[in-house]
Amino acid sequence: MLSIVLFVAAIAVYAAKAGRNIWWFSVILFILGLYIVLNVTFVASNYFTGEGINDAVLYTLTSSMTGAGIGKYILPGVGVFVALVAVFGALTWVLRRRKGYPHHFGYSLLALVLALASVDASPAFRQVAELVKSQTRSGDSDFAVYYQVPQGGIKNPKLNLVYIYGESLERTYFEPELFPDLAPELTGLKNEGIDFSHTMQLPGTDYTIAGMVASQCGIPLFAPFEGNSSASLSSFFPKNICLGDILKASGYENYFMQGADLRFAGKDVFLQSHGFDHMYGAQELKTMVADPQYRNNWGFYDDTVLDEVFEKYVELSKANKRFSLFTLTVDTHHPDGFISKTCKRRSYNFDGKENQSFSAVACSQEHIAALIEKIKASPYFKNTVIVVSSDHLAMNNTAYKYLNQHERNNLFFILRGDKPQADLVPVKRSTLDNGATVLDVLGGDNYLGLGRSSLSGQSIASVFLNVKEKVMEWKPDVIDLWNFPKTITQYEIDQKKNTFSYSGAHFKMPLLLRILDKKIEPLPESEYSAPLRYQLADFKENDKFIWVDRCFKMARLWDSKLALSTGLCVAQGQMGGQPTVRLIEQQQEQHAVEFARQDIDKTRFKKNVALLKVDENAIRYQADSFIFNVPGAPDNVKEFSGISRPEEWGRWSNANLAPEVKIEYAEPLPEKFDLVITAKAFGPNIGQPVPVKVGNQQQTLTLGEELSTTTLHFDNPERSHLLEIIPPQPKLSNEGNILGHEPRKLGIGMEDIKVVPAT
Repeated sequence: MLSIVLFVAAIAVYAAKAGRNIWWFSVILFILGLYIVLNVTFVASNYFTGEGINDAVLYTLTSSMTGAGIGKYILPGVGVFVALVAVFGALTWVLRRRKGYPHHFGYSLLALVLALASVDASPAFRQVAELVKSQTRSGDSDFAVYYQVPQGGIKNPKLNLVYIYGESLERTYFEPELFPDLAPELTGLKNEGIDFSHTMQLPGTDYTIAGMVASQCGIPLFAPFEGNSSASLSSFFPKNICLGDILKASGYENYFMQGADLRFAGKDVFLQSHGFDHMYGAQELKTMVADPQYRNNWGFYDDTVLDEVFEKYVELSKANKRFSLFTLTVDTHHPDGFISKTCKRRSYNFDGKENQSFSAVACSQEHIAALIEKIKASPYFKNTVIVVSSDHLAMNNTAYKYLNQHERNNLFFILRGDKPQADLVPVKRSTLDNGATVLDVLGGDNYLGLGRSSLSGQSIASVFLNVKEKVMEWKPDVIDLWNFPKTITQYEIDQKKNTFSYSGAHFKMPLLLRILDKKIEPLPESEYSAPLRYQLADFKENDKFIWVDRCFKMARLWDSKLALSTGLCVAQGQMGGQPTVRLIEQQQEQHAVEFARQDIDKTRFKKNVALLKVDENAIRYQADSFIFNVPGAPDNVKEFSGISRPEEWGRWSNANLAPEVKIEYAEPLPEKFDLVITAKAFGPNIGQPVPVKVGNQQQTLTLGEELSTTTLHFDNPERSHLLEIIPPQPKLSNEGNILGHEPRKLGIGMEDIKVVPAT
């Protein structure tokens, strides 16, 4: 309330008393706009987390968002955007009310102080400031005393492992006295096994990937967010030994299966980094499932996925392999979950009305229970351990207010096929202990990172009176485990693995490094970050950098010989100097890093920045043909339309952008010329005549499914500048599309177009 009062007071003072001054108006508008954006971000984050802006928000925004189920958030998102535009418009109008009056310094200063105070008093600013502060260490740390590295293997492993993560499926749902008959099937199975009833949630373990890291590595997921560096890694906590590493070293084949896209939040990178060689997500399952169209906003429904899990369980068991099989459900995902078509329990009434989140829980637990019953009924169960756990407590869903009325704990129980045991274990513990407990059951150590087996060890949750505060004290120590190096003397490029490595760290390409005196900032190119050339344009003139990317992106600035190359290049230098460009010719190469002393030239710096910021379609290169697998066009083309983005082979026409392909040349086309086109057709356009027009002249082009070269002869007495290609039947398709982007209307695919004057 205080921040709101200060915000309104700042507006009132400036609008009523300050008068006209463009500098003061701009500063006040910026500060008040920052207040609005911060608080909208806070409200939006709270909609997902129930806790405002926390590590979950920062990690998700700086990691891969590929495969995120955004369908249910589109309408609220549009509403927020419209509201923001309206609020900024109204704020601008109010602040300019006295623009005709003389400026008053005192009232302007008072308004500025009030605006700054409103930002400082806002919960959003306090949370962001606390997150930044929490990444730095204050005083000595006892982290090393409690962080323990297990042995790398299990002696004589005898049991296979099935580990089921239930999305947001916390133990609170399984209290019959709180929510009668909500989950009887899975509750019954829980009561047949070893049930750990007090599994608390600690900071850095409160969203899916964080819950997976906590349960498999025994550490919270705290990542360094400056420069979005966690999103660029090709390895995840690279030096930690996690459950998957131990299982693999012990002869297990590790499998992971889920209905959502593996790339979301970097789950694929985490699993690959820690022993999982077999992974199935939305992209992999679509060629395996019976009905690829049967899916929800996040991916395939739980009934589909868990059927595939059982098939894989039987297949691996019959092959007499030692294996672990992990799976993650999705139907209980906030804000209200999804109901699969095969559920018997399709609705659940609470507080006098049907509640979608409870209904999704009732449905999903039914599928999990069915999977467990099938495994128990198989002849292979005697060699199997089944683990069921929530990945984290439920976030802000439609059951959230009812859950918060009670003590909340995560779900974690174990069913042993070799030693059936029904037992309630009420010890105070956390999800950090899950991996160590499983490792203990399988015959390994009883510790894993900060985790301890709840069967034979003592959890840090019972050691420290305020364990949440203690974990936050250890945050800088956990971040250090990412092992981000601070110096670079040489680098190695592996084109087969698509990695750039230096000082023991491995990053995905493309990549931009800002190299400072005591720090290196890795800057990735991801779905939600700017292209690397735009990020480089924000560097200072004397900042050192290394940029690894496709040659044409950098060579047009610093090495014209490589300006049309689609190969891999490394640019190195300073924005105000003369960077060098190196073509990477081998699959693996190593190079030393040396920055020659250069004179910084401000004019050269401004030119480099301007060239980096040129719009892709405005890029021009020297060539005698239109080469479609690089951005821009040859310098004899004035403008073009109806053409999609470059891909490795060329570009598609896209009728969403324009109904036909138009290429307007800067000079009139010759009176007589040959038009040499290398192209292919898509879908219904294959084998159909494609009109090609120059002025009043028209010819037809017939294309197949593969690229082919055709020569058309044109007379151009009018000396027209314009070439038009009109695909007859553009078709909506996701062929070659970027995940999350709208389908394109494809017609023909072009590799090269060349105008050859007739002799």
